[in-house]
Amino acid sequence: MKGIKLIAISVFSTAFLSFTPVNKKLIIVDAGHGGNDLGANRHGIYEKNIVLNIGKEIQKFNQIQDKYEVILTRDTDTYSQLAERTNLINKLNPEMVISLHVNNSPKPESEQQGQEIYTQNTESSKKLAEKISKKFDVQKIEEKNLHILRESKAPTVLVELGFINNTKDREYMTSENGQKEIAQKFIEVFNEY
Repeated sequence: MKGIKLIAISVFSTAFLSFTPVNKKLIIVDAGHGGNDLGANRHGIYEKNIVLNIGKEIQKFNQIQDKYEVILTRDTDTYSQLAERTNLINKLNPEMVISLHVNNSPKPESEQQGQEIYTQNTESSKKLAEKISKKFDVQKIEEKNLHILRESKAPTVLVELGFINNTKDREYMTSENGQKEIAQKFIEVFNEY
């Protein structure tokens, strides 16, 4: 019985690997927050849902190519500790990590809008941020000491996709068309990386 299981696993592995390019790169998309950690919110709209939807759109767009594979740190409304996320990232050793978030400011209606990107203190992270900034209306790129940036060994950026308390940004980030456009821009960055 043990021999049959080993043969079955061997056949499955061979078949699976024959359809997976050997040099396929891994890209991790981290949809911030999740579960009881709502993130920024406005009028019953939560950051955790916006970034999860966009992460799933990125993964959908990814299915039409075979250069890289997009892995989500979460694909449901669940929360995992930051250390769990960075442990997963470091175990998988991806080509890059994009952590998706939504910004907020103290004002009820923010005049600020657009994206902000936070980087590690590495050239590869800053280079990735520059590539992303060419696709979006980025207001600022800044090095920051955040857990996911500090603890991830792969080139990592944290992208604030817009301000939840700016009506224009919020409507764009929550619309089906906006989420697809954002996802498509990330796919373009991946293809050019």
